Amino acid sequence: MSRMCALEKQIFVNVDGQQFGPLTDRDLQTWIQETRVLAQTLCWQEGMAQWLPLGQVFPQYFQAAPMPAAPPVPIAPDPAANYQAGGAVEMEIIDSGLFKMPKITLNNSQVVIEAGAMHYMRGPITIDAKLPSMGKFLKAKFTKEKAVRPVYTGTGEVYLEPTFAEYDILNLNQESWVLDRGAFLACETRVEVGMFTNKAISGLFGGEGLFQTQVSGSGKVLFLSPGPLERIELVNDQLVVDGSFAVARTASLDYSVEKATKGLFSSWTSGEGFVNTFRGSGTVLLAPVPNRYVTLMREFGGIRSMLSSISRRSG
Repeated sequence: MSRMCALEKQIFVNVDGQQFGPLTDRDLQTWIQETRVLAQTLCWQEGMAQWLPLGQVFPQYFQAAPMPAAPPVPIAPDPAANYQAGGAVEMEIIDSGLFKMPKITLNNSQVVIEAGAMHYMRGPITIDAKLPSMGKFLKAKFTKEKAVRPVYTGTGEVYLEPTFAEYDILNLNQESWVLDRGAFLACETRVEVGMFTNKAISGLFGGEGLFQTQVSGSGKVLFLSPGPLERIELVNDQLVVDGSFAVARTASLDYSVEKATKGLFSSWTSGEGFVNTFRGSGTVLLAPVPNRYVTLMREFGGIRSMLSSISRRSG
């Protein structure tokens, strides 16, 4: 046994034509670690018929050590992935006396905004506008609703388009509201935005349309109205409106289009035809008087169109 140990220590190596040795196993391992010898360096020990490469005689000393795992590539933080579900969303209306412009403040949070409504924004905010499924796309085409409502995520301020009309904010508390077509502008992500289908006759003849936007849940909803709002509370009552100026209503109310009077002759003599009727218990938001600037724009637009028509005929 002692002779075998002694023989194991009789290791000679040939480096650049020079012979070194004898080396012990420990010496050889040290030389290998210091790269003084390589796997192809020739070696000899007692019992060998010829010089052979170290890697062939002592393969265990040249086994490749496992490479350390590379650290993950750093990725820039994505505001959409780091937002807090309960982050604050503040909505306010800036009134310049002539125009009104909504301002939405995000604090590590999200808000849904109608496509094309953004005027400008400030801060690290990302916009995510996911393509809808084919079914939702076709439904949007049929209902005339926007197929995509972008989600704004981050911290900063988003300003929406200014208008002569009025902006208002609903604070939902586990409730559902139906908004007039084109009234919806923005809401918190915890509010569900869907579609409300009116009865066929009511939708076709009532001026509200067959499809309207429905918002449900809890959170803030920003919407547009043609003029100042009047809030009507109904308790097992009914409200009759001659015109399509009911901007919003709670979904609990029943909406229908009816004749103003019972008889055809009475309708003709009274000058009232079909009216919108809301029954039950709930709330209706009316805009009975349009904003004066909106009225002026409509009147001016009508006069300008008439003058253009006369000018074309004269030419």
